[in-house]
Amino acid sequence: MPAADNLSYPKENIKILLLEGIHPSAVRNFNKNDYVNVERHDTAWSEEELLEHIEDVHIIGIRSKTQITKKVLEKASKLKAIGCFCIGTNQVDLEAATLAGITVFNSPYSNTRSVAELVIAESIMLLRRIPLRDKKAHAGVWLKDAKESYEVRDKRIGIVGYGHIGSQVSVLAENMGMRTAYYDIVPKLPMGNARKMETLNDLLEKSDIVTLHVPATPETELMIDAEKLALMKKGSVLLNLSRGSVVDIHALKNAIHSGHLSGAAIDVFPEEPESKDEPFYSELQNLPNVILTPHIGGSTREAQFNIGVDVSTKLIHFIDNGSTVDSHSVPAINLPVQKDSHRILHIHENKPGVLSEINMLLSDMDINILGQYLKTNEHIGYVVLDIDKKYKEKLLEEMSRVKHTIRTRILY
Repeated sequence: MPAADNLSYPKENIKILLLEGIHPSAVRNFNKNDYVNVERHDTAWSEEELLEHIEDVHIIGIRSKTQITKKVLEKASKLKAIGCFCIGTNQVDLEAATLAGITVFNSPYSNTRSVAELVIAESIMLLRRIPLRDKKAHAGVWLKDAKESYEVRDKRIGIVGYGHIGSQVSVLAENMGMRTAYYDIVPKLPMGNARKMETLNDLLEKSDIVTLHVPATPETELMIDAEKLALMKKGSVLLNLSRGSVVDIHALKNAIHSGHLSGAAIDVFPEEPESKDEPFYSELQNLPNVILTPHIGGSTREAQFNIGVDVSTKLIHFIDNGSTVDSHSVPAINLPVQKDSHRILHIHENKPGVLSEINMLLSDMDINILGQYLKTNEHIGYVVLDIDKKYKEKLLEEMSRVKHTIRTRILY
């Protein structure tokens, strides 16, 4: 039989598991809203550890390392929502979560400023050849000259991917006196005086700095390969703070060795250590004027604080009133508060006739509907019903028998 939860749990009984050192701002936000059963760990968990502990968890919060697989979701009989306290959701089997009626949230914009600031800082350091001068100074060599050292003012920065981060880079760069250009496969309006480039090749050929801000998709895999690197201006620099699959690292190494590119800053890699205890290796190590950072583009205290508040707030709104705005699995509904009523959440396979059967059931039980909301996606439908306080105790059991039901619960 599909899942049918009882009337709202007391908040203190809702178990929340937070992994990977999620910022304490999330814990404080849960506590402030009377969710006190919060367990927080600093490390990622393996599938085996999750299988051992997930059965009694109602909400789980993760970052980028913990993998929520189909096997884990099948064991998570009480799980209602997953919070990805980071930009992406690729660490969650979204199809399995959708079919199980489990809501998945993330925070795609909270670290925008942090990444954009690092792009500007690294652009300045690369054009001033700071990595080389820093290394020489540590070795006791006083490399005081202006050779191959430039200001960023009046240089063109080419932004590949003009979303929230790319456009923020554009604004900061223009305020530094840089000429800004961008390329995106989706039409985007420019910020300030940014110039739209019609092709990626055009952007690469005309930019002094190229910075990448694209998602990991089949289309972006190795999009910057030997051929694209050869199109870049001689002496230009490349920055990748997006995804490790986007750049051909071996080709980049060759472009720097040959002197075609004067430097690079790479924050993401095709293979990254699971923890700080594992060694890190890259072909780009020990190359001149190359900055390597351990996937820290969004790792500022401000960003992590904001992510903690943002994702926990989305989870609280879902548990408190059923709102699924920004969900990647259950269809998004923004719900008003309905006083003097009971709210029922019903998630079902996206098949014809489910809503009609629900309404017929309520009519047969002489239950008045005060509000009704429905949203569907390719796989499932999400119905929210606000009904009169005088409802029948057996209603939830009957709703769970509706054909194609995945799960249903009375929220309050």
